[in-house]
Amino acid sequence: MKKLCLTLCLIFALPVFAEGDAEAGKAKSATCAACHGADGNSAVDMYPSIAGQHASYLVKQLQEFRLGSQTNGEEGRYDPVMSGMAAPLSDQDILDLAAYFTDQKAKPMAAPEEVIDDASILYLGGNPEEGITACAACHGPRGDGVGLAKFPDISGQHTAYIKKQLLDFRAGKRTNDMNGMMRDVAMRLSDADIELLSKYIQGLY
Repeated sequence: MKKLCLTLCLIFALPVFAEGDAEAGKAKSATCAACHGADGNSAVDMYPSIAGQHASYLVKQLQEFRLGSQTNGEEGRYDPVMSGMAAPLSDQDILDLAAYFTDQKAKPMAAPEEVIDDASILYLGGNPEEGITACAACHGPRGDGVGLAKFPDISGQHTAYIKKQLLDFRAGKRTNDMNGMMRDVAMRLSDADIELLSKYIQGLY
């Protein structure tokens, strides 16, 4: 009995590591290229650049897009395009794609100089009077995010994409944020705040 208990304890104590294969992911990424670019650097500003994005975040989003497709948007994250793309993906496909795109190098972009001073104050320090938490608290001063916490790297992201996500979080159209954290922040942002931040984030590295 003691041996059985010890064996079970060892089995359940062992972590399960699932890894993606970047080479396999490259082969599977052809359909991603039309929107995100072959190397994950999107040339269309309405689509996110995913080159260099944390693998953990990419896995989370693809799993939730797939769940959104399976539940018709009742669970996960639903998008007419991405949910359809994620629907046929296996768990291994998702891991492979994430491994490939996280290995790619993001291409730097710039923020308009006229927004930097005001936007950096809001991004780095928030606005205590309005109850707005600093973006840097989760995404870091350079926008690198935290992979283990699944906080995305938002540095160098297209202004148009960031703006849409903030508006969607504020309106409750996007709801797959952990503990409603992004919705809580976004609901306190004015249109002017969102405009500033989305332009500023594009230039972070």
